[in-house]
Amino acid sequence: MRIITGSARGIALDTLEGENTRPTGERAKEALFSMIQFDIEGRRCLDLFAGSGQLGLEALSRGAAHCIFIDEAREAVDIVLANAKKTKLFDKCRISSGNSITFLKNAAGKEKFDLIFLDPPYDSSYVAEALALIDEGELLRAGGRIVCETDNGQAPVKKKDIKSEEYHSAKVAEQVFGGSKELSEKYTVAKTALYGRSRITLLEIENGEVEE
Repeated sequence: MRIITGSARGIALDTLEGENTRPTGERAKEALFSMIQFDIEGRRCLDLFAGSGQLGLEALSRGAAHCIFIDEAREAVDIVLANAKKTKLFDKCRISSGNSITFLKNAAGKEKFDLIFLDPPYDSSYVAEALALIDEGELLRAGGRIVCETDNGQAPVKKKDIKSEEYHSAKVAEQVFGGSKELSEKYTVAKTALYGRSRITLLEIENGEVEE
């Protein structure tokens, strides 16, 4: 696993051993950053459920101004620290051990972000819970974006469904918004796409320009 481009291009990142973390695959990561390539420079980022920190560090390598990394596992925090130093991006990082949902609750009224990465364990409902807290706490700046990675399941997707907007809309409603119509109305789905079993969904808020 390496930084794709930017100031830390090509630097190999350390990863956690075992099955408790699931790093974003290279193909999915490349696609993810192609979606947001013009929304990174100078932005303030949040990498929740950070794991190895590869998403936030990739953003910093591409010119983001600052990133907060949150992970509950002490081992993950140690890996993020090592990777931040290895990539020479440490001075742009704030790295903390803690529960990501608790962080969002405590950040309400105190923090604002331009770009938020949500990549929790697949067997959780954390994406919908996090999105609700981001909205309630007004943590996303106007013009900001949220990148969600969710599990589309192991079963092969039928060819007819690959190009079906109805299929993808139903899956986003289930996997990203947890079946909540009220929550889905808080955000605009800018894009969603499958990469293996991973679904990458890009969300925006309704109106406004990015605050400088």
